[in-house]
Amino acid sequence: MMTRNPLIQAATLAIAWVAQSASIGQDPFLGRWRLTTAGDQPAYVGWLEVSRDAGQLTARFSNRGGSPTPVASIQAANGELVFVPAAGRRGPSAEHRVRVQDNTLVGTTTQGDRVVEFVGVRPPAWPPADASATHAFGAPVELVDGKTMDGWDLVRPDQPWSVVDGEMTNSPPGVKPAPGSNLRSKLKFQDYRIVAEYKLDNGSHSGIYWRGRYEMQVLGDAGKPPDQFSHMSIYGWKAPLVNASKPDNEWQRMDGTIVGNKITVFLNGQKVHDNTTLDAITTNAVDANELEPGPVQIVGNDGKIWYRRVTVTPITDTRR
Repeated sequence: MMTRNPLIQAATLAIAWVAQSASIGQDPFLGRWRLTTAGDQPAYVGWLEVSRDAGQLTARFSNRGGSPTPVASIQAANGELVFVPAAGRRGPSAEHRVRVQDNTLVGTTTQGDRVVEFVGVRPPAWPPADASATHAFGAPVELVDGKTMDGWDLVRPDQPWSVVDGEMTNSPPGVKPAPGSNLRSKLKFQDYRIVAEYKLDNGSHSGIYWRGRYEMQVLGDAGKPPDQFSHMSIYGWKAPLVNASKPDNEWQRMDGTIVGNKITVFLNGQKVHDNTTLDAITTNAVDANELEPGPVQIVGNDGKIWYRRVTVTPITDTRR
């Protein structure tokens, strides 16, 4: 188990909460919110940040299928915030209406002929962490056994993966249904080191999610300037320090460590993140329970890919 002083941790959380409350002041909508659908509706995880710029309300919003982008319009009146996300690939966005009740965001939006209810809560106040420090590790867990897919669950059971020559691979282009489903490891992990070795077909994409909530982009972009959507970016949030990609159809190696909300990552032997902060859950997160263990999630629906190794080594004692 990780060594933590409960008094120090409690004090850290309390100080962070007071600071956040002071910054919000009398405007309850300001700040960041983790969004999830309410009741028995299909799972949905989103994110919202409301700010004031020169006295005017502004906001960034991320739904299940996108990265955080400025909203098209926003206004507040009579205790209600109304915003319309920017138009996406599916056309104009629906109006979202929210209120704050007991520091919880309660909202609705209309999708077709149904009303979707959702709630928002504040992000957690993370204790200090250092993903670049030396840690004590337990026994490694091999999630690719070279024979079966027994260590994984399919998000879409009708879009299977297979093991060919010891490598996990999704369905090739042109095969129906194609390509493969996203994968989620049956085991869940908290703080750990992960080593993944993978190969991308020409033009294919993938992604590796920390605890199923924060996506590291996997992309063939050798030679291009890094940005927040590059290979090993925190998807939509932070660019890697350098572009360390190999060309498509060459094996690549990601070696990363997560402690709390901090990550340090090497791609093909080059450091691409150095104790970088995970600011928020990213698109297609499995849930919004950031302080809990979560699975390794692998994106499988953006072209032909292969994974020959995914090794997770839990951290048993962190150096903070």
